[in-house]
Amino acid sequence: MIPLVEREIRASFVNCSKGEASRLNLPRDLRELDWESLDFLGWRDPQSPERGYLVAEHGGRLTGIVMRFPQGVKRSVVKTTVCSVCVTSHGGTGVALFVAPRVGAAGRQGNTVGAYLCSDLACSLYVRGRKATDRLSGSETLSPEDKIARLVVNLDDFVAKVLA
Repeated sequence: MIPLVEREIRASFVNCSKGEASRLNLPRDLRELDWESLDFLGWRDPQSPERGYLVAEHGGRLTGIVMRFPQGVKRSVVKTTVCSVCVTSHGGTGVALFVAPRVGAAGRQGNTVGAYLCSDLACSLYVRGRKATDRLSGSETLSPEDKIARLVVNLDDFVAKVLA
């Protein structure tokens, strides 16, 4: 991913108002991110942990999505769940359901799209082996390049559903 600046990130959001985009909390470490290892910029709001944000390229445009993480969902530490974008296995609360309002009138009417994503939104780091989970990776034999390609396709599919 190419390095982004605050103005580009805020202007990219498609499922919230311009005012909301101007008030959202950006990652504190924006300048220090390893942009070459990211397929998208994803972060949880430290001041509002039920909120998550995702910025990715879709159709040649930078597209930002505001998401909510339902609070109060208890998961067993033993249970293993899989991220729908990077297909990484996590135990306990390592994967969470994120819900994004659809764009436009549908979103204003309350229509949403949900996806089970890595709770920390660090999918790019997991597929590259730069971050590990508490679960064994299993018997998957895909190369890192194939895992990245799959992540990009799955992410693009999620973004398309929000835009639909």
